[in-house]
Amino acid sequence: MTVDRGARPAGPYAASVAHSVSSDFARLATAPAPVAEPGSLTHRERRLIVMAMMMPVFMGSIDQSILASSLPTIGNVFGDLHDLPWVITSYLIASTALTPLYGKFADIHGRRASLMIALGIYMTGSLISATSTSLLMLIGGRIVQGCGGGGLVTTSQMVLGDIAPPKDRAKYYAYFSIAFTSAGACGPAVGGWICQHWHWSLIFLWKFPFCLIAGVLAWNVLRRLPRYERPHRLDVVGAVLIMVASSSFMLALNLGGVRFPWVSAPILALFGCTLLLGAAFVMRLLNAVEPLIPIAILADPTAQLATVAHCFGWGSLIGLNIFLPMYLQSALGWSPTDAGLSLIILMATLNMSAGLSSQLIGRVKHYKALPIAFLIVGIGAILALAYSASTMTAEKFEIILFVIGIGFGPTAPLTQVVLQNTVATNHLGAAIGTMSFCRTLLGTIVVAVFGAIVLSGAIGQPAVGMTGHAAAAIKPFTVIFLATAGTMIVAFLALVLVEEKPLQATMPAAQAQKPA
Repeated sequence: MTVDRGARPAGPYAASVAHSVSSDFARLATAPAPVAEPGSLTHRERRLIVMAMMMPVFMGSIDQSILASSLPTIGNVFGDLHDLPWVITSYLIASTALTPLYGKFADIHGRRASLMIALGIYMTGSLISATSTSLLMLIGGRIVQGCGGGGLVTTSQMVLGDIAPPKDRAKYYAYFSIAFTSAGACGPAVGGWICQHWHWSLIFLWKFPFCLIAGVLAWNVLRRLPRYERPHRLDVVGAVLIMVASSSFMLALNLGGVRFPWVSAPILALFGCTLLLGAAFVMRLLNAVEPLIPIAILADPTAQLATVAHCFGWGSLIGLNIFLPMYLQSALGWSPTDAGLSLIILMATLNMSAGLSSQLIGRVKHYKALPIAFLIVGIGAILALAYSASTMTAEKFEIILFVIGIGFGPTAPLTQVVLQNTVATNHLGAAIGTMSFCRTLLGTIVVAVFGAIVLSGAIGQPAVGMTGHAAAAIKPFTVIFLATAGTMIVAFLALVLVEEKPLQATMPAAQAQKPA
């Protein structure tokens, strides 16, 4: 293991409770980088490093949902409502393809370099999006933005694996869970409020000061981070294959049944292209010297099941965060601001549930029991949402969101910790990048499929009582909510099958590097 070199600080951080968090940040950021093992970091130092990483996680995550309440406004501005789903899916596809590359790049050059590059690309994409003069230009800006956003989340999660052993990671992961779920729930509210009271371009500009703050914090704080060097080969060919295959699949779903019949030549050609490129991607994974997704890491059954539970659970939440505001506006006639604000209860309960359960994971022997029980409750709440879609009231909606948040919260930190408990330290970047890749890819597919369902219905009609138009507008969302319950059930089954291995109380040993 190597660390960034620098003069050793005069002494450890003062433990006085009179010091505020802001002063702690200042001291941590300006202190020279020590030559130290991760075990030499105090709890306060670890906590402040993780808190500094919450801002990149928030920035990279909020763009998955911030446009959910703003799509109707943006579509009217550019006069194109049909291609609106690409504003979201283009971001998800780009971040999906590059997530594993960021993981390997960070293993080679360090977390700080990876995060700074991601921030620069993300801000460039935000500027392109804000100054767009057409929907095509906006989609292009979102692609660039996604190329940076995937690195913000992945690199920040890798930092957690560098500073704490698996047994202690759950309590620090709670901070990331707060940032991730807050971004998902606040995104529709912020985007809807900006569109209703200001200008849609500010959706992409308001984050610039926070990106600059995140860059300053990362540049200084991450100097103290231990580094586990391991050379990698970046599989750019694999990334291109999965990006083009995903784009073909999304395009087929977007055009099928709307602009072309499902069995028409263009749609069949797109699906054929998806299958061909998907097969080429699988062959690349099996034959490349170092493929985009490391097969060896996912060969462990525990890692496989943890990844499935994580991805299908978050896929359900991503779908709800994006399509619940559309349901409230298109089917129930709510305003963009009200539709966005209604999801805050989901954020609050998810954060509370994840935070409380994170404190228990490292302290109990059967750490799966609570997440499994809560997930059953969450699935029941999603089914209640589907059953009540046509008779929904504001009070009933908030109660259902409250229960969904409580139900899924414990699953998020558990699956991350279980995966990291099975891999060596010098493979953490690749493992976390793989989990993030699978989560984003599944979320992208969920959004595309749900978007195709909505486009097939009467989404443009506001609800006035239960007229025929309102009933037609609600029907696609009922199907979406049932499908969401189905994806959450898959997460539940995977979590039940995960082996409860004892969580390691020390950092996993680095594996010896094999010659290429």
